[in-house]
Amino acid sequence: MDTGVGVLARRLERTGYLCDDQLATVLFLALEMGRPLLLEGEPGTGKTALAEAVAEALELPLIRLQCYEGIDATQALYDWDFPRQILHLRAIEAVAGPGGERDVGEAEKSLYDERFLLARPVLAALQQSPAVLLVDEVDRADDEFEAFLLEVLSTYQVTIPELGTVQAAVPPTVVLTSNRTRELHDALKRRCLYHWIDHPDLEREVAIVRSRAPEASQALTRQVVEVVQRLRDRDDLLKPPGVAETIDWVRALERLGTTDLDLETAARTLGAVVKYREDADRVRAALDRMLA
Repeated sequence: MDTGVGVLARRLERTGYLCDDQLATVLFLALEMGRPLLLEGEPGTGKTALAEAVAEALELPLIRLQCYEGIDATQALYDWDFPRQILHLRAIEAVAGPGGERDVGEAEKSLYDERFLLARPVLAALQQSPAVLLVDEVDRADDEFEAFLLEVLSTYQVTIPELGTVQAAVPPTVVLTSNRTRELHDALKRRCLYHWIDHPDLEREVAIVRSRAPEASQALTRQVVEVVQRLRDRDDLLKPPGVAETIDWVRALERLGTTDLDLETAARTLGAVVKYREDADRVRAALDRMLA
């Protein structure tokens, strides 16, 4: 592995995030080239965790924009602190007194001073950069919001009509995640470097869980990971467990004093690893075969 890539991978490892060579390489290139990184994959594969690890490894603030259906540019950019603006107006009136003269234009202008500006994640990232901007679950937003993001990521600047243009002195490190509930537009993908994150293989997942839950025995960790890997191989689960659920299950079992995963304890703690009733029923019925 390239020296720079290797150094980055080791810095991530110190935060508890273990990545393979391909992911470490594309992340290194995104940082070196100043390009956004688009991560796609099933829920629970560590997309959001990577952005958090990058921020920790680079000692940068993490600014997160959680996307959702109906989100628009206002939620991403800025808003005005209306209660404080009203108090400001009342203070002006109190100083002027009843019937006192005041410059209406100046009063209006003072309402849109930067002290009344509420920076949302995208604007905050531009103002605070260098920083890591995480645009989480961008696939949940609509086409219009995607176009807005593309514009911002092309110039790393936004215009506030009342204040002017805000441009990042240093472009933020941008990580976008998608669970691929819909296809993103080619224009946004072209702006980014891309990586699909799969669930880790057995040995890598054991290593990840050991790094996050070192208090659990290696034998118990391996047992749990083997069961989770079998669960992911099934095609009848509404939501196969991710690595986060594997870690939760190992921690739950360790707190119960479990050293060897048995049928009864596994059945009682399924709520840590499967999150739908139908999935729990299917898994409970098959646990005896999985633990055999």
